[in-house]
Amino acid sequence: MRTRTIFMTVAGAVVAAVAAAASWLVVAPPDLLRLGDAYAAKMVCSNLFLAGRGAGRVLDEDVQAPGHPLLRLVRVSVDEQRKTVTARMFGFAAAGHAIFRDGLGCSNVTEGGFGAFPGNKSLRRRGPSQDDPAPWPDGGGAEVSPPIQALVDDDAMAGEGVRGIVVVKDGRIVAERYGEGFYTSTPLLGWSMTKTVTAALVGIRIGDGQMALNASDLLPQWRNDERSRITLADLLSMQSGLQFNENYGSVTDATRMLFLENDMAAYAASRPLEASPGTRFAYSSGTSVILARLWMNSFSSPREALTFPRTRLFRPLGMQSAILEPDAHGTFVGSSYMYATARDWARFALLLLQDGKWNNEQILPDGFVRMMRTPTAASGGRFGGGQVWTRAGDEEADFPLGTYFMRGHDGQSIMLVPSMNLAVLRMGLTPRRSGYDVAILQKAVIAAIAQRDASASPPAPAK
Repeated sequence: MRTRTIFMTVAGAVVAAVAAAASWLVVAPPDLLRLGDAYAAKMVCSNLFLAGRGAGRVLDEDVQAPGHPLLRLVRVSVDEQRKTVTARMFGFAAAGHAIFRDGLGCSNVTEGGFGAFPGNKSLRRRGPSQDDPAPWPDGGGAEVSPPIQALVDDDAMAGEGVRGIVVVKDGRIVAERYGEGFYTSTPLLGWSMTKTVTAALVGIRIGDGQMALNASDLLPQWRNDERSRITLADLLSMQSGLQFNENYGSVTDATRMLFLENDMAAYAASRPLEASPGTRFAYSSGTSVILARLWMNSFSSPREALTFPRTRLFRPLGMQSAILEPDAHGTFVGSSYMYATARDWARFALLLLQDGKWNNEQILPDGFVRMMRTPTAASGGRFGGGQVWTRAGDEEADFPLGTYFMRGHDGQSIMLVPSMNLAVLRMGLTPRRSGYDVAILQKAVIAAIAQRDASASPPAPAK
């Protein structure tokens, strides 16, 4: 009898402890669990409602397989009618929510915040047509070069988790490849390649006379302190001096901003200075979100700001698939959240190769692309004046002079070689730990094109 009493007492204590732990996880979950659920909800929402991929596949392939071990404990539920996704750790704890809005993609929102601002049918994208036989970028036709196509078809060159490769030479697609389940019509997340798009949008507003590189005193919350000395040029070149922890994998400034803050720009702008503006390079997603808030502030109404990327950049370039996603406050997440097909990302790369011109129209101000890709002293020559990398790593001797790069998390990359009129886009889900080096593909394409062009050149006249 005594043994039974002890057993019942212990069992009761265990049940009580489990119940208390479960209640704690529901009422006051740790930020790491909240972060994991918000991340899962956002990734599933965008890939389901924008890219048309299955929720289960996205959870498995994009969230759980490459991520933190805790993410394997996440379960998601989808409300197709409301177009919402909810993720919960263990199926019940630390709920994270994301909502899809017409023309705006998906945003993380807090409980009860699903109606923060409505969608906008005028922003609704049209699917790109692949039926037009005219050569890309005006149509869907490619001019395949067999030696270049052989490189992108090589699995070792393409790398683990490849989702799309497009090689553009002299304004034409000369090689193209897609991973299993991905197509020319599949929008792909660019992660930090979005930063360069944000810089281009700032450039257009500079051309409109509504922003200036030397402007300071940029935000009301920076007045009357040293942050008022930060200029627009400082932000574009990642030398604002603002403190910002860009590490991933745990709760840091970058991950908290992207997944736990409704107003990302306000969070990033609240960071204190850790260096004098213009003196120290520090890569920061917070900086790019602030830039997005600033160009949006240059409009007199939110509607004008929300329609601006489509009317002034995406539509003129034929980027029908492109979607910039905002946070719950309505600010475009200019650091990370742009989806577009590989071909539409390549259209943006072609705009840069053409120094901001498209069909004889100057989309970006004259000289702005040159400023974007000019290495800065504060970065030691690694980063340009407009949200691009001017070196892909420590040793860049094998790349032609003037080569620069757009790069994003987990293997997103566009190499731009102005001297060869060449862009090499490679996108996928390829964590750094895989050991894949996209520079091997990039250098192989450069060498193959140089060899092809040399063999096609007429022989020099005999002396």
